Amino acid sequence: MDPDLIAEKLESLRRCVQRVQKKCPPTSEELMEDPDLQDIISLNLTRAVQLCVDIAVHLLTDLEVKPPDTMGGAFDALMSAQIISADLAGRLKKAVGFRNIAIHNYEAIDWAIVHSIAATRRADFSEFARIIALRLKPE
Repeated sequence: MDPDLIAEKLESLRRCVQRVQKKCPPTSEELMEDPDLQDIISLNLTRAVQLCVDIAVHLLTDLEVKPPDTMGGAFDALMSAQIISADLAGRLKKAVGFRNIAIHNYEAIDWAIVHSIAATRRADFSEFARIIALRLKPE
């Protein structure tokens, strides 16, 4: 495991979460009416998800676990390795679902859902970062 690489990714994750927090409007209606805020929030949420996946996969390379077949599987593997809780793994897997919609535009984005994620689920990324940062500390 390269602790410097993970530390860089954690810092990028922190900046994404901070940007979402700073730019998230008070209501979903305001988000629906502002394409610039939509871009800032959706981009930073998708980056946050991708950074979490990248960190997870990097950590898994040091563990003797089967590599995940999917992005969400990376969180299941971290849960199996007792690095994150089942609850956090489930929430991060849902975030991967959002990321897939936002990136691939499988269906029209529901900005009310995006607002809800930005307003209430960004703590999931911070919790993940806190857990990983603790693993980086020398014992």
